[in-house]
Amino acid sequence: MSETRIQKRSGGALKEKGQYLLAFGVVASMLLVAGFPIFVIFFFAIFAYFIFKVFTGGHRYETRDIFEFYLAANEILRDDGRNWFGFEIRDALERGESIVHRMSGTPPLVYFALGALYHKAGEHQAAINTLSQVIENEKGNEAAYVNATAELRNYVKILRKIERDPSEAPLTSAAIRSLERTRRLRGKLILEESRAAYVDQSSRQAERQRLSNGGQPVHETLPVHYNGETRHPEKGQQAKPVHGRPVSHAAPGQENRASNGNAADGTRDPFADRKPISEVLHDIYDKNVQ
Repeated sequence: MSETRIQKRSGGALKEKGQYLLAFGVVASMLLVAGFPIFVIFFFAIFAYFIFKVFTGGHRYETRDIFEFYLAANEILRDDGRNWFGFEIRDALERGESIVHRMSGTPPLVYFALGALYHKAGEHQAAINTLSQVIENEKGNEAAYVNATAELRNYVKILRKIERDPSEAPLTSAAIRSLERTRRLRGKLILEESRAAYVDQSSRQAERQRLSNGGQPVHETLPVHYNGETRHPEKGQQAKPVHGRPVSHAAPGQENRASNGNAADGTRDPFADRKPISEVLHDIYDKNVQ
């Protein structure tokens, strides 16, 4: 029999089932003597079996899920150098969430284990919401559970049995003690780490949002003015000199002013007074005509 079993099949449980079988046999015999057909008795037997499983087995299976969740959570949270896949952590989270949504009066240790798993998975907002219920809430400890549901009573019954005799389920007992010790010693620290990480994530997300909305400086390519002609370089390219002469990024008016005698850097341009070639040809043509 595996050590991870929560409860071993005891003599008392077998005796209880034997009593149910004996009572069913007596009732079936009476119905047979009374003249009921065999198939009717068989139908009632199946119906009684399902009713028995619904009213007696539901709490037991739900309680078993809680302790199996403790085993899975403790293995993942234990700092032993093991690397866990994301889907393994996600499976444990889904199991814990299922217990919280399904059970009325969920034990505080389930909330802590679930919050610690959220912290390990990097889901810090969910970790804060879950851990704060059992660490900072006065009604989050076991003493506040005064009115117990049937599920909680069955859970506590098995829990006390494991605590009195750890040999019944050694791995489950060790997992419970480890989670309780982590909750007592590092619960507040884990909650504060989740809060700090959540603030850091929020600030980084706000910064990325700001940059995506135009906060990032945009490098624009200005049009180039050369000899009265405006040229637009392609995006991502710098303006290049044309025919060995430097290009100007100044406005047309500024370029004209600079060409009246002084260059942009204050030096005298030796070709500042040179006439355009059209005027030179026009003067030569007029002289030849005369």
